[in-house]
Amino acid sequence: MAQLKANYETVMVFSMKNGEEGVNALVEKFNSLISENATITKVDTWGQRTLAYPIEDETVGYYVVMEFTSAPDFPAELDRIYKITDGVLRSLIVVKGDEKPVEEKAEEPAAPEAPEA
Repeated sequence: MAQLKANYETVMVFSMKNGEEGVNALVEKFNSLISENATITKVDTWGQRTLAYPIEDETVGYYVVMEFTSAPDFPAELDRIYKITDGVLRSLIVVKGDEKPVEEKAEEPAAPEAPEA
């Protein structure tokens, strides 16, 4: 039976308590973990950003967004590892749907109706 694959996107917010070296170690850890179990299609590092509200008394986090293709059982394992790893403030994994460009049609002006006689 063929193994199904799907496209996923994950957002990771890392704690800045351990400094840049700690963040880089976590980014490398998750980059290698995902590349071992999936095919990474895109990595977007947003860097250090101010959080909308404090999380565990921290006001700044380091954001990384990754897109990958994997079997459906890997994201659950990845989420489990996020939850038990110190230094991960928040994480999110979503399935990306088929994104097809939508053609926009210009609306044609409606022709005025003739009054009935």
